[in-house]
Formats: sequence, structure tokens, C-alpha cells
Amino acid sequence: MAAAAAGAGSGPWAAQEKQFPPALLSFFIYNPRFGPREGQDKVYSSVLRQCYSMYKLFNGTFLKAMEDGGVKLLKERLEKFFHRYLQTLHLQSCDLLDIFGGISFFPLDKMTYLKIQSFINRMEESLNIVKYTAFLYNDQLIWSGLEQDDMRILYKYLTTSLFPRHIEPELAGRDSPIRAEMPGNLQHYGRFLTGPLNLNDPDAKCRFPKIFVNTDDTYEELHLIVYKAMSAAVCFMIDASVHPTLDFCRRLDSIVGPQLTVLASDICEQFNINKRMSGSEKEPQFKFIYFNHMNLAEKSTVHMRKTPSVSLTSVHPDLMKILGDINSDFTRVDEDEEIIVKAMSDYWVVGKKSDRRELYVILNQKNANLIEVNEEVKKLCATQFNNIFFLD
Repeated sequence: MAAAAAGAGSGPWAAQEKQFPPALLSFFIYNPRFGPREGQDKVYSSVLRQCYSMYKLFNGTFLKAMEDGGVKLLKERLEKFFHRYLQTLHLQSCDLLDIFGGISFFPLDKMTYLKIQSFINRMEESLNIVKYTAFLYNDQLIWSGLEQDDMRILYKYLTTSLFPRHIEPELAGRDSPIRAEMPGNLQHYGRFLTGPLNLNDPDAKCRFPKIFVNTDDTYEELHLIVYKAMSAAVCFMIDASVHPTLDFCRRLDSIVGPQLTVLASDICEQFNINKRMSGSEKEPQFKFIYFNHMNLAEKSTVHMRKTPSVSLTSVHPDLMKILGDINSDFTRVDEDEEIIVKAMSDYWVVGKKSDRRELYVILNQKNANLIEVNEEVKKLCATQFNNIFFLD
């Protein structure tokens, strides 16, 4: 593929771009005095869209509220939802990942993936009222039956709100008490994250949060049942017209709990085997953020921790701002392109856009030249991304 001209023809890269033939990468020394940044505006507009998506997930569309009860009902729902939700927003912690709003996928070998698929099929057959299922391990998605945009916002709710509220020590389940709540059942570590807290309590309430999906089409209202064993979590979504009873919850626990416990242990074992086979490499000289617009897959070695209130990164905030500026530049053109920046801190920052995928790399090689930096990024693409970036 022919190399795309770096830069978008405007902004801080425009002047440098004109000095190079289209076949060459553009290069410049980053300077904060280069005009206004658009990065933060884009972050905030993305957060605003997420706010509406989260409202819609739990309340349906604004139009639905208007049809159900007019402006008065809409105001009531807005006030009830955003009074709590806005308190969880910390804009100073928002960055490039909030623009993408992607999903982190758990890496699996084929055999383990087939085990999970078989488990889901068995559960949907046994619990025949289930309409959709999603399976996550270690806060990363493995399988989902939902439409992409619905899973995107549900994933954000699960990983930034529900799961953090139920954190527990999970080293192969060793620190959680094994329980056999139903007579004759296998012992397991399963428990509800939504729904009844104690299945032995005859007065336990089987209340599950309602969610709205496919709001542009069939407009489905569902109960969200989230069940977890060790580091594995499965979401069962059933029609809201069906009201789960305590007997149903006990049956689900007896069927899902033992099998999910075994499956979680298998996933953990296979993951550790793969990790040992890959070897214990030394700390790489680069950090990267990757996003695929087609399947919403994201991966970051820049972020050590990302929650609504904390964005703990392993790089300086100025470098994160450069990433945001490059992303803004990418959105102004449709063509594939590549940008290389030499930051004033002697770090190199590389942005690649190809076939609806974006890759941002930060290299700590202050004595490297442009050719050497380009070669390092090529190696990264070859080893981490199967050469899906072809801007050569």
C-alpha cells in the first residue's frame, strides 16, 4: 500500500507536512504553542454521548418517556438518573479511551473458546427464557449475543460500575468460601451480582435491573441477571414481561454455579500456560493504545488502571495530550495515514490509521532517528497485530 501523507492538512502539522513529499512521514518537534487543542473538546463530546447511551440503557429513549408520560415524566427520569450518574463523572480522568468507548477482549485459544460457547448453549437451553447472553473473564469480553452498540454501553456499565462494587480476592477462587447452597449440588463459587443476595432467605427479593436494547428497531425491555464465579461473569438477559422467582434463581444458581466455576478455573489455567509459553520478556521500550472501529476492540499498555474516577497511566499527561491531538487530526480525513512526533521530553509518539484501525505508540528512545523509530513500530505491528498496519 502506498504511504499516506501524514497530517490532515491543517492544525499544528500543516506547515511541516508541506515540506515533505507525500511518500515520506511527516516529522516535527511538538510544541504546546502550536495553536488550540481540539483533543479535550472531543473527549468531552464523547463523554456526553456516553451519558445519553447510559441513560438510554436503563430508561429507554427520550421519545419513549414522552410517549409514556409527556415532558413531566421525561424530566423525572432525567433528574433521577443524572442526579446519581453525574456524580460518578470525573472529566479530569477522561482521555483517548473515552473517545473510543471500546471493548477489551480476553485472548483465548480455540479449544477454550469452544468450551465457553458450549457452556452458553447449554445454559440458554436449560434456562429457556434467556434471550441474550454475554460472557466476560477478568473484566474482558469473550462472547456476546447483543448488538455491538448495546454491548458497548453495557460493557462500560459492568466494568466501571457493577464489577468494581463487588471486588473480591480471586486467586483461582482460593480466597472465596466454597458453598453448596442447594442439597446434592456440586460445590461452587457462584453468586449473583444482581438479584437476590441470599438464596436461603425465603423472603429474598428477586429484583433485577431493567435495560433497554435495540431501541432503534424492536425496542426490547429486559431484566439483567449478572452471575459471577471467580473471575468469570455471565450476563443473562430475559424479557422484562417475565418475572424471575426465587425458585428460578435457585435453579439458575444450581445449574450455572458449578459449571461456571469449573470453566473459570479452566480459563485461568489455560491463560497461565499461554503466558508461560510466551516467556517472561523484559519491559518493552514502548507503550501503545490500539482501537478497531469495526469490532470496537481496544487494547492499552499505557493505562495501568482506568475507572470513572481514576485514569492511571504509565506516561506523562503531556504525552496523552499529544495522542489526543493526533486522534483529532485523524478524524479530519478518511484516508489512511501516519504521523510521527518527537516530543520535547525526547519521547517519540507515533500514530497510525489504517483500514478503520488506529494505533498509537509511545517510544522511550531519545537517541533514535526517524528511520529507527519507524522500524521499531513495524516490529510492534508484526508481533502484536499480525501486520494489519501496512503504511510502508
